[in-house]
Amino acid sequence: MCGIVGIVGGAIASNEREALARRMAATLAHRGPDGAGAMSHGPCAFGFQRLAIIDLDSDCPPFPNEDRSIWSVANAEIYNSDPLRAELEARGHVFRTDVDTEVVPHLYEEHGSGLLDRLNGMFAFAVWDGARQRLLLARDRAGEKPLFYWHGGGLLVFASELRALLAHPEVPRRLDPVALRRYLLHDFFPAPLTPFAGVRKLPAGHYLVADNGAIRVGRYWDLADHYGDA
Repeated sequence: MCGIVGIVGGAIASNEREALARRMAATLAHRGPDGAGAMSHGPCAFGFQRLAIIDLDSDCPPFPNEDRSIWSVANAEIYNSDPLRAELEARGHVFRTDVDTEVVPHLYEEHGSGLLDRLNGMFAFAVWDGARQRLLLARDRAGEKPLFYWHGGGLLVFASELRALLAHPEVPRRLDPVALRRYLLHDFFPAPLTPFAGVRKLPAGHYLVADNGAIRVGRYWDLADHYGDA
């Protein structure tokens, strides 16, 4: 497993946003003790803690496309990365590492949010589209990889764990009484609820798009659509 965090918006300078993303990611060092990375592009910053499994000596994510207009960070294992990489290389894309998640920004460049239909794996990832000033978050079909977020006042913050999300000073720490009642009933917090008011867990098989200060959440995969109600 790895740890990812991100910040889009907020009334701080770009270098301060990146430094904050690094501090948030550092709370996830237990998820990724093999390296840390960060980037800042316009109003967006990503932070990353790496658990190295493939190409152990490679650069640490976040990964860009060739002209660095698109960036991605992922906690993922992409099972079909080899054929995807071959397809993308045939279309002229250039890779810097053998890490499976490096296909994500290039695949987004080719297919936009349609990349979700091409991926086979377990993942929680973010893609920043600098040209469109748009963020895409997505979680795998079974929800194997976690992803939490908070949105308010034109600011969006996301992370693999609540502890990293709460490391951002503007994310509130107010308990959600509705979520707590659900926890007492079900013995877990049903998505999208979390213990904290306004903090949400992206459900399995869902995506989130943030642009122009607004967000929208949608489902891209449903078990019933493939195997019926039985």
